[in-house]
Amino acid sequence: MRFNSILNGAPVIVGLIALLLLLNSCTSSSASPAGPGAPPPPALPVITVQAAPATIYQEYSAALEGSRDIEILPQVEGIIEAISVDEGARVRRGQLLFRINDRVYREQLNTARAALAAARASLTSAQIHVDRLKPLVEKNVVSDVQLRSAQAAANAASAQVAQAAAVVRSAEVNLGYTRITAPADGYIGRIPMKVGSLVGAGTPEPLTVLSELKTVYAYFSLGEEEFLRFKERYAGATVEQKIRGMAPVELRLPDGTSYTYKGKVELVTGQFSGNTGSIAFRAAFANPDGLLRSGNTGTVRLPVQLPAAAVVPQEATFELQDKVFVFRLADSNKVVSVPIAPAATSGTYYLLQEGVKPGDRLVYTGLDRLKDGAVIQPQPLPMDSLLKVRPL
Repeated sequence: MRFNSILNGAPVIVGLIALLLLLNSCTSSSASPAGPGAPPPPALPVITVQAAPATIYQEYSAALEGSRDIEILPQVEGIIEAISVDEGARVRRGQLLFRINDRVYREQLNTARAALAAARASLTSAQIHVDRLKPLVEKNVVSDVQLRSAQAAANAASAQVAQAAAVVRSAEVNLGYTRITAPADGYIGRIPMKVGSLVGAGTPEPLTVLSELKTVYAYFSLGEEEFLRFKERYAGATVEQKIRGMAPVELRLPDGTSYTYKGKVELVTGQFSGNTGSIAFRAAFANPDGLLRSGNTGTVRLPVQLPAAAVVPQEATFELQDKVFVFRLADSNKVVSVPIAPAATSGTYYLLQEGVKPGDRLVYTGLDRLKDGAVIQPQPLPMDSLLKVRPL
């Protein structure tokens, strides 16, 4: 009976042994390295970093001003009788802007002219008296003292004529001041006064401001460190020579577009501001279309020529936590993620300061399938072919 029970349980024992052997086989299979049937490492294009000449741009915020912002001030007192322009209007040199009531000044001119006429009449009378005495003195009919006295009176009358003429000219000037004209071509600013306002030389604010905008200046500033780098980047023994040798600069408008005309850096102030620790520059831009106005803002872009910069296509980079990385090919075809510090962009390329150097090999595409230490099959992709298709 005991023998039979053992025989009856044999199938169960055999099944358990078979199950244990199967589990052991699976565990050993999963722990063992991939065999010949495992998939090969991915084949990915790899580029070699090259150094190439490039132009980068240093950008600075700028405030725009007309080459001349002229305050239009009244020279005489009176009531504004007419305003011949509107705010923002483009005007020409000599065009009438304001007219002040001129009745008082016309009367002053008429009075001055009458006084001049009386002075001239007095001079004529005095001269006649001198001419009448001259022959009498020659004949000793009257004394020489009378002639000299008459001549002095004539001289006084002549002086009165000159004085009266000066009053006339002054009255004419004052009358002319009642017509206020544009001193230059430009654009009219805000007009705070209206028709009927009383104005004069003591008016606290100008009638308007005329901006001469044939040329517009963009003012921007460099800090002390930037100024030192500026002096290193441009050729010349002095700052003036460096400025003269600079290439034309660009102006980026607030909407992100580039202004049509390029400008030229013309001036640098002689000292740093004690408040801001910066030094001011000025770039001049032609403004034939009147697009730029005083008070506008923009960004001045200074070109910097780099004779040899490490060039990396942006496709070969990825971002992680606000940093830019590349996958560099290391020994045994393993990839290593490396942070880079772009100095600038040129088209679709990064120009690098640090992180990689010319000669390093980088994975070009397929970065989303990689992680540090992954093995790939590098497929060389000539960098020259990329630069030909998309030059710097």
